[in-house]
Amino acid sequence: MSAVSSRLPAFPWDKLEPYKATAAAHPDGIVDLSVGTPVDPVPELVQEALSGAANSPGYPTVWGTPALRDAIKGWLEKRLGARSVEHTNILPVVGSKELVAWLPTQLGLGAGTATSKDVVAYPRLAYPTYEVGARLCGAEPVVYDDPTELDPTHLKLLWLNSPSNPTGQVLAKDELVRIVAWAREHGVLIFSDECYLELGWEAEPVSVLHPDVCGGSYDGIVAVHSLSKRSNLAGYRAAFVAGDAAVLGELLQIRKHGGMMTAAPVQAATVAALGDDAHVQEQRARYAARRAALREALVKHGFRIEHSEASLYLWATRDEGCWETVAHLAELGILVAPGDFYGEAGERFVRVAFTATDERVEAAVKRLGQ
Repeated sequence: MSAVSSRLPAFPWDKLEPYKATAAAHPDGIVDLSVGTPVDPVPELVQEALSGAANSPGYPTVWGTPALRDAIKGWLEKRLGARSVEHTNILPVVGSKELVAWLPTQLGLGAGTATSKDVVAYPRLAYPTYEVGARLCGAEPVVYDDPTELDPTHLKLLWLNSPSNPTGQVLAKDELVRIVAWAREHGVLIFSDECYLELGWEAEPVSVLHPDVCGGSYDGIVAVHSLSKRSNLAGYRAAFVAGDAAVLGELLQIRKHGGMMTAAPVQAATVAALGDDAHVQEQRARYAARRAALREALVKHGFRIEHSEASLYLWATRDEGCWETVAHLAELGILVAPGDFYGEAGERFVRVAFTATDERVEAAVKRLGQ
């Protein structure tokens, strides 16, 4: 066994390859609803900003340009209701997945003492990279149903994820208030993954940075945001974190040493994207239509949809093992993600992304109705 394989879980998507081959053999081609990757065009104003900054021969800064920090500050205040945001409360990152994977290492977490490891906790159903981040630094990954029931003794990092990937569940404001108060009481650092916050359908997601949640103080809390979903910028790796200035100040110094710089043209593109609401509403409308069509078709086909009040996914079950469902849909030429990719609690669910084109979604709806 290699050193890497002994430290990390198996890469789950490799297990899906045989089912992908089955789906691809469909006469009308595969409808891939397994990965939430954007397929719609990058907004024109963002492309123009990127190309306008193409002549960037010098090194960018890890902290980003003042214009970028101003754009993030403005968006945090306008969209999240955050107050008194300073540049010290902001840090651009090279895509949110990089941040999630390497955050525990950059925070200096690890094996701890001979008798106790540092603990990184995350939801029982969750994005697999939370666990990967803990394992990369030698910390102990722990799952939870209610974070306030965790033993805080060695808990160094608590991940929240609302709206959730994979379930689309949204934590209510009162729930966030309760969790933040508990974490502060026990000196536990919260990182809240809010990358799907602008994609609420049956609920209005609230950020931990909202004053009703954090009490106007960012102590002990950091929010993670990405432009991958809301602006179709997955290929740009445009993301940022915001919150506790002391935590972000330490991360800034570490990331300077590591050369973790967002490319200058991407910084310019991010400024343009955060300054425009029209393209976000247009993309929301596309996703809303695809979501409605797929949800109706899945229910008519015998599925039950749970949670799914936000994000880019439908959390669906036929009350059978997830791999049985994956196989069934693959025979229809539809590829979905098995729920156990996100934890054992998902073993009877599948995650259905509605990020395919209108034409492919229409094809899936037709196949589900036959």
